[in-house]
Amino acid sequence: MLLQQPEAEKVFFYLAVAVFMASAVIAWTGFLFNKSLHKTLVTSMAMAVIASALSIGLRWAQTGNGPFVTLYEVLLSNLFSLGFIFLLIYKVIPQSRSAALFVLPLLSIIGIWAATTSMAPIVIPATYDTALLWIHVAVGKIFLGMCLTATGLAAVLLLRYSLSIEGFESLPGNSELDDLAWRFMAVAFVFHSLMLIAGAAWAQDAWGRFWAWDSLETWAFITWLVLGLSLHARVTWQLPDWAGWLMIISVFILALLTFFGVPFSSAGPHRGII
Repeated sequence: MLLQQPEAEKVFFYLAVAVFMASAVIAWTGFLFNKSLHKTLVTSMAMAVIASALSIGLRWAQTGNGPFVTLYEVLLSNLFSLGFIFLLIYKVIPQSRSAALFVLPLLSIIGIWAATTSMAPIVIPATYDTALLWIHVAVGKIFLGMCLTATGLAAVLLLRYSLSIEGFESLPGNSELDDLAWRFMAVAFVFHSLMLIAGAAWAQDAWGRFWAWDSLETWAFITWLVLGLSLHARVTWQLPDWAGWLMIISVFILALLTFFGVPFSSAGPHRGII
C-alpha cells in the first residue's frame, strides 16, 4: 500500500545530501591546501548524519516500520548508517581521516542516486516484523561501513602510488594506511559472517528455511568468499601493494552490486521495490 510522503522528510533528505556534498568539498579543500579543517568537517558530517536520521524518523513515524524494502529506503538508511559509522571512525581513529577524500564523495553519490528513485512510502510485509531482521540489517551495515572506510584508504594509497601531490606528505605512511585498511577488512569479514548467520535465522523464522540459494543469498555468499579470499591472499601471498588495494576496492564494489542491485533486479523473497 502506497502512502503520502511527508514534505519535512524530503527537506531533511535533501539537506543531508547537500551537506554530505559540502563535506566532500571541505575534505578536499583541506587536503589540497594543506589546511586543518577537521573540526569543520566533523561538524558538517554530523549535520548530514542528523538530517538523514530525521528523514528516516519522519518516514518511520508515518509507516510504522523501518526503511527496508524500497530502493530509496535502502539508500537512505545506508546514507545514515555509513555516514554515522565513518563519523565515529573519523573521530576515534585519526589515522583513518584521509579516507574522507573518497568516502564522502561516495556518500554524496548514494544520496544523489536516492534522489532519482521513487520516494513513495509503503507498508512492509509481516515477515519483516522481527528482531532477527534488525540484527541482520544492523551487522550488515557495520560490514559495509568497515568496507567503505577500507576502500577510502585503498583509494588514497592508489592515488598516492600513481601521482605526486604535495598534500600526501602530511598523511600517514603507506605501510600504516595499508595495515589499517586491512584491519577494517578483517572486521568487515566478521560482521559479514554474522550477517549471513542472522539472515539464515531470520529466513527460518520468516519462510521456514535457513537457506535457499536465491539471488541475494547467493551473491551475499559470493561476496563473503571473495572477502575471505582477499584476506587469505593478503596473509599468505606476496602480492604487490597495489594489487591488495585493488582487491579491497573490488570487494566493496561487489558488495554494492549485491545489496543495492540484486534485490531490485531479481525475483525472490528478498525482492525490493524500485
